[in-house]
Amino acid sequence: LPFLGFLLFMAYPICFAVFASMSKWTGMNSLVDNFCGLQNYINIFHDEKFWKSLLTTIIYLIGIPIGMILGLLLAMGMNRKIPGIRLLRTMYYVPVVSSLVAVSILWAWVYNYDYGLFNSIIKLLTGHHGPNWLGDEFWVKVALIIFMVWKGLGTSIILYLAGLQNIPRNYYEAASIDGANGWQKFRHITVPLVSPVTFYILITSLIGGFQVFVEVQVMTNKGGTNYSAATVVYYLYDKAFSNGQLGYGCALAVILAIIIFIITALNFAGQDRWVKTMD
Repeated sequence: LPFLGFLLFMAYPICFAVFASMSKWTGMNSLVDNFCGLQNYINIFHDEKFWKSLLTTIIYLIGIPIGMILGLLLAMGMNRKIPGIRLLRTMYYVPVVSSLVAVSILWAWVYNYDYGLFNSIIKLLTGHHGPNWLGDEFWVKVALIIFMVWKGLGTSIILYLAGLQNIPRNYYEAASIDGANGWQKFRHITVPLVSPVTFYILITSLIGGFQVFVEVQVMTNKGGTNYSAATVVYYLYDKAFSNGQLGYGCALAVILAIIIFIITALNFAGQDRWVKTMD
């Protein structure tokens, strides 16, 4: 039964997508009669919008290390017995379980050029109007990175908290006896022993980062000014469902899957160099 499920829900869709990627399928015509070989892939490598959306997707990945660093620091702050700590942990995790569409709409209001919260605060503090967060080619990337860091911060905090609580206290006590200061404990004990958590967050964040779509769809107008906010998945959606080029969209999906696979494989291949355990 599990094998049958794999064939129906994994193997068949993948094979179908690969075959469809070698056709000019629109959803209304025949796959076989519109077979075009590798022409879609050739066209993609000469497609300026694809390269632009891929570069934008990579730029958004800048938020991953930022989120990981903030998550670890906040987790260390919450890994203490202080009043109200459970409530604080819950508050940080609320964005994770909230509807992505709903919070995207909320943040679009926050980023509004005329009456948004960010620009209101900037004008109050500086006397100058803030940037056009979602309308400017540069600031829209900054805005979406901030949003994605905020949205994923709760997951990083919870995972790092679990990792920190699994580190034996006697490691820190022994380090204190040897005269280690706070930075040395953090560098030589905390960071190495939470590295398995860091590796997990890195892998899942990279996979998720290459699949960003909802934020762009909800918060920007057709991929932003000059397509400056569009990701590969948004471009895939635009080609497949807005333009009816489903075969081309499948080719984009195959290329994206290959990119994700290569990056994931490289991370797994290099994990032995920096991922430590408490053996």
